[in-house]
Amino acid sequence: MENDTKFFYEVTPEVILSSVEQLGQRCTGKIIQLNSLENRVYDVELDIEDSSLLESKYDSSKVIKFYRPGRWSLEQIKEEHRFIKDLENNDLPVVSALKLSDGETVRAVEGHELYFSIFPKVGGRIIDEFSDSQIELLGRLIARIHLTGRERKAEHRIHLTPTTYGRDNLKFLIESNSLPSEIQDRYIQLVNIICDITDSWYENIQLQRVHGDFHIGNILWTDQGCKIVDFDDFVVGPAIQDIWLICSGREEWSVKQRNLLIESYSSMIEFDHETIRLLEPLRALRLIHFSAWIAKRWEDPAFPNIFPDFGSHQYWREQLVNLEEILQIMQCGEIY
Repeated sequence: MENDTKFFYEVTPEVILSSVEQLGQRCTGKIIQLNSLENRVYDVELDIEDSSLLESKYDSSKVIKFYRPGRWSLEQIKEEHRFIKDLENNDLPVVSALKLSDGETVRAVEGHELYFSIFPKVGGRIIDEFSDSQIELLGRLIARIHLTGRERKAEHRIHLTPTTYGRDNLKFLIESNSLPSEIQDRYIQLVNIICDITDSWYENIQLQRVHGDFHIGNILWTDQGCKIVDFDDFVVGPAIQDIWLICSGREEWSVKQRNLLIESYSSMIEFDHETIRLLEPLRALRLIHFSAWIAKRWEDPAFPNIFPDFGSHQYWREQLVNLEEILQIMQCGEIY
């Protein structure tokens, strides 16, 4: 695995080009690395003899994604692709991986356990603030994603629970000595209390296939609507996981938008209003998971540059304050 990780960090243009050409199309040699910390993703230009045959300007390129070694198994990646394909078959605006010469959508680089997939290139822009009509559109889209998510089980993907995102990540932070001594005891106590409360709140909650990371950066807007991208973090979890990240704030404006989104969502699928109380626990689990994610990736040369404050006393004090606030809201039973 160590050799595969080193190979992943240093993937060469030759590997990228030869992998894309397994589609049966030649490349010009132009490669642009795209913004992705978890994986290595590249825009690769194709050598098109007659550009007039292209349906879109984006068809002159393909996007190749090399999955970080050791994160997802081959079965888990295939389940991601199956979910996306299920959504596409139900006319959801998603981007499916292309079939390679063997008919599969994922393949290992020869001699390595480094998996890659190739996707069509799509255009669009990221919007920081949504209009009411866009929120209503997203509510209906999320509902349709969840209707499709219920159609099939994901046997190999992670279940988003207080243990997987909370206790397991806490264990790693402790064992890796990531927590400063002066905050460690209270941090451990907070995580355990939040997880214990959340365990009881999870009782009788339906878990299903969900996007898992449905934030504004994974929605590309065009004049025709939007595309939902990046199912890399797809999990089996509660439906509200795909709702709260869109309107994650506690202020009046954000609450109003979330209520509008849920109203639109409910026009297509029943929404369990009891799960609104999971918003704060899910916020906490995301914070814990994010810290452990950075710690696990610290040997990746990109991470110290992107997260220069990670590991500092200030970073962990802020984490402590955030978890204290979340626990207080949970204990007060405040739902907003």
